[in-house]
Formats: sequence, C-alpha cells, structure tokens
Amino acid sequence: MKPRILVVDDEESIREFLEIMLKKEGYEVTCAEDGQRAMDVLTKKSFDLVISDLQMPNVTGIELLKHTKDNYPDLQFMMITAFGTTETAVDAMKMGAYDYVTKPFKLDEVRLNIANALRSQHLEFENRSLKKQLNKEYSFQSLVGNSSAMHHIYEMVKRVSGTPTNILVTGESGTGKEMVAKAIHYNGPMKDKPFITINCGAIPESLMESEMFGHKKGSFTGAVSDKAGLFEVADGGTLFLDEIGELPITIQVKLLRAIQERVIRRVGSTEDTQINVRLIAATNRDLEAMVDDGTFRQDLFYRLNVIQIKTPPLRERKDDIQLLAEHFLKKYNERLSKSVNSISATAMEVLKKYDYPGNVRELENIIERTVALEAGGSILPESLPPFVKTTSGARQMVSSEGIEITEEGIDLEKVLGQIEKELIIKAIHAANGVKKRAAGLLDISFRSMRYRVEKYNLGSISDEDDMDDEG
Repeated sequence: MKPRILVVDDEESIREFLEIMLKKEGYEVTCAEDGQRAMDVLTKKSFDLVISDLQMPNVTGIELLKHTKDNYPDLQFMMITAFGTTETAVDAMKMGAYDYVTKPFKLDEVRLNIANALRSQHLEFENRSLKKQLNKEYSFQSLVGNSSAMHHIYEMVKRVSGTPTNILVTGESGTGKEMVAKAIHYNGPMKDKPFITINCGAIPESLMESEMFGHKKGSFTGAVSDKAGLFEVADGGTLFLDEIGELPITIQVKLLRAIQERVIRRVGSTEDTQINVRLIAATNRDLEAMVDDGTFRQDLFYRLNVIQIKTPPLRERKDDIQLLAEHFLKKYNERLSKSVNSISATAMEVLKKYDYPGNVRELENIIERTVALEAGGSILPESLPPFVKTTSGARQMVSSEGIEITEEGIDLEKVLGQIEKELIIKAIHAANGVKKRAAGLLDISFRSMRYRVEKYNLGSISDEDDMDDEG
C-alpha cells in the first residue's frame, strides 16, 4: 500500500504544491485547509504522516499536534514553519513531532524528512511487533506441558522472573533449559532489555575471554578494532551461559570476578567497566561432582547456584507427550506450509511408548521430520522414523554377548573402538546429522564428540554444528 499523508495548511498554494510533489513521489495525499478540518478527516481515514502548518486560524498546528498524539499516538507528525519560528517548531518536537521543515521549501530536504519519518514509523511498528512476538513466544505458552513436573517449573518461573538473582538451570540435554531461561527473562521487568546467549561449549578457549569481556584494538593478532564483549551487550538484561560446565577453568576465574565485583575488563585494557547483568547458567553436567574433582570452581558454583531449577527429562513427564507432539505439529505445519492435520491414535501410542533419550528436542525433531515427509493429512505409525517404532527408547547397556575371547586373546582397544564408532554413527543418524544433538544423546560433551568424529574419520564439524543449540 502507498503511504498515506495528510497535508494541512490554510494556504491553498502550499497545499497544491505539496500534493503535486508528494503524488509524484508515490504517496497517497489528502489535503485539509485548517486544523479543525484535519481533525474531522482523521476520524474517517487512517494516515501514516501528517504534515501541518504551525500558524493557522481557529485550530493551530500545535493544537492539532496535541490532538493527534492524544488520539493517534502511532501517527507521525511533521511541522511546517515560516522563517523565524523555528523555536516554536522545536517545542513541537518536544511534544512528539518527528521533525519540521521551513518555508520556502527545499525539495530535497522535504523528501528526505518525509522518507525518514515514514521509515522511523515503520521501525517503531516492527519493534513493537517483535517485542509482542517475543513476549508471546517466551511466555508460558512456550513451555508446553500439564504434568506436575511442568507446573512446578511454571511456579518457579513466576517466582524468580521478577528478581535479579542468579539462576542455575540443570537437566539433561534437550529438556528445554534455554526455553526456561527465556521464559524467566521475558516474564520479568527486564523483558525489554537484551537476552544474550553464550554457548560455553562451542567457543574455543582462546576466544572465550574476548567473546565474554571484549577486547581492545591490537590486543592480539586479528584484533583490528575495539570490540564490546557479550557482558556489555547484555547490560541491563540477561546473560544466558549455556553449557557452563564446559567453561575452561582459566575463564572461570575471570567470570567469578565479573559476578562478584560487577565489573569486566576488556582484553588488552587497563580500565574496568561497570555492568548490570542478571546471569542464568545452564548445564547437563553434575557441577557438584566437577567441584569435587577440581574441574569446576566451588566459589563460582555457589555464585551461580543461588536458585536452581531442574528441567525434567521427557521420560518422567510422558503425560505431556501428546500436548508437545500436537504443539510441534502445528508449529511445523505453519513453518513448512503443510496440511498434516492430526496424529492418528495408533501413531500417538507409538510416540508415547518411545523413551526419548534426546528429550523434548528429539520429539520436536521427530515431528518436524515426519511433517516434512508426510504426503497425507494425518501422521500414521508408518510415517514415524523406524527407530521410534522398533525400540522402546530405553537406555541400553552395551553387552559383551557375542564377543568371543579365544586362546589368542582379543585387541580390547580395537573392539571398544569399533563399538564406540558404531554408537556414534547411530547417534548421529538419530539426531539427523546434527552432531550437537548426537553428543547429547550419548551424554558426552560437544568437545568429546568433535574429537571422536575426527578420530573415526566421520566427517568434520562445521560452524553450523558448532553453534547449534536449542537449550
């Protein structure tokens, strides 16, 4: 649609001039001869911009501006002023006018001011829409489930979202720890501030300090300019430290200082920067055990673990499988422009019997894959991946049955390596090739997965794999 502009001026020559010029620029133009007539027009038709003279009989431009901002707050307003009245025009801008232009007009200036005013209105609209969508997406609607375990999560989110306290979210890979963190952020007073994620398992140790705290130009090879760290980017909001258990011990010391003193120092700098950030950390590892074996600092653990929220594995909330499956069905119907309207009762029973070692993320992956490949209007048992139908999904212990030890003996390392290689291949297949997810299925770190993939020559891990993480 063409942007709609209302031109208000008591001089007919000005109205005609602006109408001709604006129509040539592609705008839809309506004219009004005074402020009162403009008020009447506004009740009957919507506009994107009002361009009004400042001095008019009966209803002045200032009065029209006040009326517009009171009744149509999203409508942009630009003032026309005569030479010598710019002080009044500045006062109008303080009242909400976007800008002003002076008579006699400079065409390029008028064109630019109008384009900027309309662009500003569009950006404001997009910003409000984005915030509304974020608030909706990460409200409790994003945490799907009606089980007692999920009701406990909802209650915890309500209780902690209004506080600046540090929070530790624990649970197996794929249980939705990042979704819990976002629900806490977007349901609290910081919802209009940044939510920034650092994946502690995906950033090389050599770059972690710079990513977190920033760096000064020339502080190391490749530092061609000053760079703000993610602590600074998240200032006033929430910093989500995902996979905190993967954080190298050397960086743990610096993180502890940032938490205790609420200051950070860029790499290569001698100056401290104050920060105001709420921290939410997440892990699928046993941090207390890591404290005991010396791989995670005890003092940092206590700082992060002020309040702990444990996300339950899907096998402990099987009552939620149907709700989740239907939620993902709707999501991927919309995303993939499909019309798979339902999940058959028998297919749902199959889904309920599977044990989901990859938790909610694995269920979502199964539904996405099934919707993408489904040609009919309903998901049937035969539509589901073979591994869902042929296994209960329970975690199985590797058995030595079938491995014979002869008089010559066996090469234990070789046998174990072959078993490990086969399990890694199966996990990658179950995760649709996403090695980040495959690592979660095997309950190993992403760095361990990277090492084993290279060891057995199973391909390389790309940057996309590196950054893939859904909480």
